[in-house]
Parts: sequence; C-alpha cells; structure tokens
Amino acid sequence: MLLEIIATCVDDAIIAEQNGADRLELITAITEGGLTPGIGLVEEVVKTVSIPVHVMVRPHSRSFQYNKHDIATMIAEVKAIRQTGAAGVVLGMLTADGKIDEAALQEVLQWTGEMQVTFHRAFDELEDQFEGLAVLQKYPAVTRILTSGGPQPAPQAMPHIRQLVEQSRNSGIQILAGNGLKWEIIQEFIQQTGVAEVHFGSAVRYGRSGLKPIDPIELRSLADSIHH
Repeated sequence: MLLEIIATCVDDAIIAEQNGADRLELITAITEGGLTPGIGLVEEVVKTVSIPVHVMVRPHSRSFQYNKHDIATMIAEVKAIRQTGAAGVVLGMLTADGKIDEAALQEVLQWTGEMQVTFHRAFDELEDQFEGLAVLQKYPAVTRILTSGGPQPAPQAMPHIRQLVEQSRNSGIQILAGNGLKWEIIQEFIQQTGVAEVHFGSAVRYGRSGLKPIDPIELRSLADSIHH
C-alpha cells in the first residue's frame, strides 16, 4: 500500500517523509484544491527529501478548462519542474462538455519526459468516468488517476472506485484514491475498493485543517495502520 501525502512547504515534506509517507504531492493554495507551487519550493523539496515528489501543474482555480495561454503556462511549468529532478507532475484538463481535453493533454505530455503523470481530480467532474479512464489508457505517459469516484468524498463512492480499479487493472494506470479519507476507516476502504494507493491532505494535519501543519502522530498512526 502506497501512501501519498500533500505537502505545501519544506517542513511538511520533511515531517511527511519522517512519519511514513511514501510519496509527496507538492502544491500551493490547498484551500483552492491545489495550484502549481513556486519553482524555488519545488527545488528545495526535491533536494531535501528522498521520497518521490509529484508536483501540481494547475495555473488557476477557476475551472479545469484551459485556453492556449494556460496551456503555454503549464508547459513552461512542466519544463521547469522536470529540471529540478521531481519524480512526477499532477495535472488535468477538461472540455466545456465535461470530457477529457485530449488536445491540451497531448500538448503538455510532449514535455513530461520520464516523469510520472497523475491525472488529478478534474477526473471527478467527468460525465462518464469509465469513458474517461478508457481515454487516459491511450496515453502511456499517464501513470495514475487521483479520484474520489465522483463529486462526493471517496468513502461514499466505494463500489464505484472498485469498478475503476477493476477497469484499470491490466493497464499502466493506478487508481489513487483521495478526498475525505480518514485513518479510522482506511482499512475498510482499502478492502472494499482494492486500491493500492491512497492520498491524504487535511486529515493528517492538526485540527484536520488544510492550513495547519502535518501532525506527525496522526500521520504515523495512519502510515503504521496501512503499512503493517
């Protein structure tokens, strides 16, 4: 079982690594669902920790529909992030009618190189997630999908997430479940869905608040319970 933790600063990254995180999702603007962090922060985090760092590439929080200027911005960010030695990027783009924007995706994927690519929770706004998964399976560069199985928190979509896991089984795509997970229910959630990777943000922070630091005791309890 792989545990991905959101980091928003170098301290988060260090505490996450020390207390059982297997991978980081590095973002800024956690209250807006995550935006691209500054390149200085990316460089410092990659230099400071030894676990893989996956960096959010999201130019604004208005929507997941991007024009040519947004795409150019995302490409510039991907190029810079790749230079830091980060292990991956986290991105996603949709069309106005709620499908994956393949033209935009193809443009950005040309620049990701050997980095892993996670398609983020834009996936949860799709009209049809099974169709979306089939689309993403055409792109070997896309290695995982971060999803809660739709607009609701992940624990409310367990049967649906299980179907996504089944459909992705023989492809190069992992389903990474996130949003609304808590360590108290994580064992049952893993059993019911069959996911091999889980993603935690505010649930491992003091007061379960996105704007508070990571609580090492809370994170360690979670890590011990899923790695045992």
